[in-house]
Amino acid sequence: MAKAKHTKTNAVRLLEQQKIQFDVMEYETGDGQVDGVSVAEKIGQPVSHVFKTLVAKAGAQKLFVFVIPVAEELDLKAAAKVVGEKKIEMLPVKELLGYTGYVRGGCSPVGMKKLYPTVIDASAQEQGRIIVSAGKIGMQIHVQLDDLIAVTKAQLAPITTIHV
Repeated sequence: MAKAKHTKTNAVRLLEQQKIQFDVMEYETGDGQVDGVSVAEKIGQPVSHVFKTLVAKAGAQKLFVFVIPVAEELDLKAAAKVVGEKKIEMLPVKELLGYTGYVRGGCSPVGMKKLYPTVIDASAQEQGRIIVSAGKIGMQIHVQLDDLIAVTKAQLAPITTIHV
């Protein structure tokens, strides 16, 4: 379980309520380097283990959450197909807090204001445990993929741009 000295974000609270095992990893944010690749370096983890949370929308009100490796890009066409939409677009950053309760750089797939349909990139299966935001810039959680899937009711699918 997480140690009590850590900040209790919505993500941490929800994982504790569900009795899900996880580790909290904190990193320094003073240098402004909070992109995913920098975060992986700061916490001493391979980039392939660290995932970012992206929120996209279809139309005015349908939101979807996508969890992908930090060094990858979301394939909007593939993502739209997986969630059964013709087209999706990224949610404007200014709308993120209102819909999710989280800010850019600190958006966790766990503990959003609502449980939105969530898709985790299929590459996560190669990891077993992955690292995602704990819901606050400067804080990550290391959690079993199966537990993350269970708590977010996520599905796995290939949703990143293929690099050749």
